[in-house]
Amino acid sequence: MNLVDFYLLAALLAFFWPDPGVAQELIYPIREELQENILIGNIPKDLNISRTNAATGMTANLVYRLVSKAGDKPLLRVLSSTGEIYTTSNRIDRERLCPGPSYEENECSFEIEVVILPNDYFRLIKIKIIVKDTNDNAPMFPSPVINISIPENTLINSRFAIPSATDPDTGFNSVQHYKLVNGQSAFGLDIVETPEGEKWPQLIVQQNLDREQKDTYVMKVKVEDGGSPQKSSTAILQVTVTDVNDNKPVFKENQIEVHIPENAPVGTSVVQLQATDADVGANADVRYVFGAQVSLAAKRLFALNSTSGLITVQRPLDREEVAIHKLSVMASDGTSSPAKATVTINVTDVNDNPPNIDLRYIINPINGTVFLSEKDPINTKIALITVSDKDTDVNGKVICFIERDVPFHLKAVYDNQYLLETSSLLDYEGTKEYNFKIVASDSGKPSLNQTALVRVKLEDENDNPPIFSQPVIELVVMENNKRGSFLTTISAADEDSGKNAEIVYQLGPNASFFDLDRKTGVLTASRIFDREEQERFLFTVTARDNGTPPLQSQAAVIVTVQDENDNSPKFTHNHFQFFVSENLPKYSTVGVITVTDADAGENAAVTLSILSHNENFILDPYSGVIKSNVSFDREQQSSYTFDVRAEDNGRPPSYSAAKVTINVIDVNDNTPVVIYPPSNTSFKLVPLSAIPGSVVAEVFALDGDTGMNAELKYTIVNGNNKGLFRIDPVTGNITLEEKPALTDIGLHRLVVNISDLGYPKSLHTLIMVFLYVNDTVGNVTYVHDLIQQTMETPLDRNIGESNETYQSRDYLTIMIAIVTGAMVVIVVIFFTVLVRCRHASRFKAAQRKKQGAEWMSPNQESKQNKKRKRKKRKSPKSSLLNFVTIGETKPDDPVHEPINGTISLPAELEEPGIGRFDWSAVPTTTFKPGSPDLARHYKSASPQSAFHLKADTPVSVKKHHVVQELPLDNTFVGGCDTLSKRSSTSSDHFSASECSSQGGVKTRAPMHSRQVQVVEYTCNGFREPRIETGKDT
Repeated sequence: MNLVDFYLLAALLAFFWPDPGVAQELIYPIREELQENILIGNIPKDLNISRTNAATGMTANLVYRLVSKAGDKPLLRVLSSTGEIYTTSNRIDRERLCPGPSYEENECSFEIEVVILPNDYFRLIKIKIIVKDTNDNAPMFPSPVINISIPENTLINSRFAIPSATDPDTGFNSVQHYKLVNGQSAFGLDIVETPEGEKWPQLIVQQNLDREQKDTYVMKVKVEDGGSPQKSSTAILQVTVTDVNDNKPVFKENQIEVHIPENAPVGTSVVQLQATDADVGANADVRYVFGAQVSLAAKRLFALNSTSGLITVQRPLDREEVAIHKLSVMASDGTSSPAKATVTINVTDVNDNPPNIDLRYIINPINGTVFLSEKDPINTKIALITVSDKDTDVNGKVICFIERDVPFHLKAVYDNQYLLETSSLLDYEGTKEYNFKIVASDSGKPSLNQTALVRVKLEDENDNPPIFSQPVIELVVMENNKRGSFLTTISAADEDSGKNAEIVYQLGPNASFFDLDRKTGVLTASRIFDREEQERFLFTVTARDNGTPPLQSQAAVIVTVQDENDNSPKFTHNHFQFFVSENLPKYSTVGVITVTDADAGENAAVTLSILSHNENFILDPYSGVIKSNVSFDREQQSSYTFDVRAEDNGRPPSYSAAKVTINVIDVNDNTPVVIYPPSNTSFKLVPLSAIPGSVVAEVFALDGDTGMNAELKYTIVNGNNKGLFRIDPVTGNITLEEKPALTDIGLHRLVVNISDLGYPKSLHTLIMVFLYVNDTVGNVTYVHDLIQQTMETPLDRNIGESNETYQSRDYLTIMIAIVTGAMVVIVVIFFTVLVRCRHASRFKAAQRKKQGAEWMSPNQESKQNKKRKRKKRKSPKSSLLNFVTIGETKPDDPVHEPINGTISLPAELEEPGIGRFDWSAVPTTTFKPGSPDLARHYKSASPQSAFHLKADTPVSVKKHHVVQELPLDNTFVGGCDTLSKRSSTSSDHFSASECSSQGGVKTRAPMHSRQVQVVEYTCNGFREPRIETGKDT
């Protein structure tokens, strides 16, 4: 053996060394011929096998399986659940199991292999069954008649061999005794035991024989075994007495042993026997024959030349069948006493037998094929392989291996047994079938091999889910399709086979618009698509196989619906109404038209246009922005209406139309216009007899704006420091708060503020209302002079505080009246009443001077200063305020030049909620030309309210500075048809019916009717007193 062979052998021995943890042995002795279902042993009990895996700690139900060869009739069976071993209906016959002579009682046995499953608990149990003999066979002679020839001159006690009987049983059950029946006292029987334990019977001559007297003896030989019950048999022994032959043949060697190879060819000489006879002539001729104990099989293998005594090979020898042949050869010269020699032929081994492979499957094959599941774990046991070689020594040493690279290997459990098991995980999808050879090779020279084909087919397990060719399936379809129209075929593949590869398709949720064939995967539309309702569908498709358990996978399906021009453009409103502020600059944005098209792409691209030719507005065809091409003036035109058209870019295009109205929102850009009183120089007589609550004067104005911008509020801001009068903030009626006293006689100037309720800042106008408190007006011109003189007094002061000129005049008048009254009684009475009125007026003026000094008037000067002022009768130039003198001059008189001044009213005179007046602003004139301009005395400012229709619509804000100037004559400005009738006393002839203006004048609140005696004075003279009922319309 070279070095390479040595290393190879060492590697193989290391690989196939038995694993004591896997292989175990049991020995059970039994008797042959046992009945069926006899318990022989309990494997788990006898080996103390636990159901708990020591490595994992898991407990499992163990399965015990007998490993048997296909086609064998097992002598034993093993219960799979308990591991108990029982006999079967196949009889255990020791003589059949162990044919041939047997000298040891316990040498007959057979083996079975049992495996313990599952794979995690695998064990191989080799069970040796020793079959003990039972006396089931009787000893038998080779022939029922035995013939022996004995010479007549044979000496007493001479022995002659009788063919021995054979018994297949062993031990005491084999041949034990021979008996001679009816020996006639001439013969006896003796038994000689050989070293091998054989018992040979010998016939003993007990008396002299005489052929002439008796030449034949017939007897019986009985043979018995030692069994219980004892069995026996008999044969007829016939002894023939022959004539005298003095010498018998003699072998040179009685015991001859030879060796011959088993491959010796036919005709090969085995041994040359030689026997001699001292006789001469015919008595010296020796003939050779096989003894009666030589079996027929031996006689077939070897030939004996009867003349020469040469033994030759007659048929091919086989050491594996019989290794030793014992031949008894008889040499006879024709007499009854032949010579006997024993020839032992040892057949030597020649490597003429290939190894034998005994393949017994643990997993039962079907038609020679083992079926494994691809999910079986590594080291799954497939078969138990037992190799053997009939040859001996080196020729009988066998190694075993797998011929090719497969996921299987051999694991040695004993010196001649291997387990075939898996070496890696199996994959049906990779390889479905394995065909490989197991090779057994001996160590002879040359080596002989034997192969066994193993065929393994894998059974598919459902270990692969269906796989879609595309995980995301995208489809594009047109809307307005037909029901049932084909969309696509959805397919998935499964690498498994059989039912595991049968795929069923199913739609997921949100797929109510679609139908899917469960087997073919054909996807169709179950409804008509409308892109405007739903443009995109997203759902899943499930592919499920029919395996156990079933596996599935999903794919996403995205269906996009393409648009058709099946929708016309749609305006968000059929009639768009926009509100813009007047005075909006040209090209300003006044509104945005919104139009939608439910289609998509070019079908949804909309172009806008104005249907009728309209130069007042510009419409952007794409954005829908409307811009003004004119400047708005609500007073000229309050709304604009036109039609617009929307057209998409579809083929063919679709149309729609809508109406647009632009409403001009009023801006507070008009100050209140005073209608009554008609001028700033008119006055009203308030008699001392007037009762509180009676209407003594009225103020009425109109506003050219609308809404809240035209709502007016009347307040007295100066001249009513004694609280004698009150003005209704809504109607403008001035009423008495308390009955006039003597101190109230004289001229009263009330400064009335007329303001609108515009937002964010109102506009207002100031007017002067003169009230003359007295019973009568003796001289109207005198009152007008007083009015002219009050023009020099700033509006934030009372007319009695700036100068005492008016008081001095009153005193002078009283003096003249007293002198004149002394002359005429009637005149005296008249002037007496007048004096009393003057005293009351003076007292009232003094009171007024004291009260007004707290917030407006300067400190009272000394009497000397008063006298100087009376002399001067002019307004001091150093006054903090500028004054305006208003006379009865014509409007175009150059005297009427405006003199600007600033008036600051005290906080208590300011109207709550209106704010302080901005006297510094220069108002625009709201009276017609020719009227006195009160703007020279006071100013007002109010920003225009801003109305924002859109975030991008600019609104210009104007500040209007308006101060009302009243005409001197009996005129009134405003678009009124008539003025409402009212009861009043005025220095001017005035009576007008109810009027209405564009701005809309609210109906004045009704006033309680009361009878008032009114004495009306005019510039022309005196009128008779009259009784009127004053009502406010």
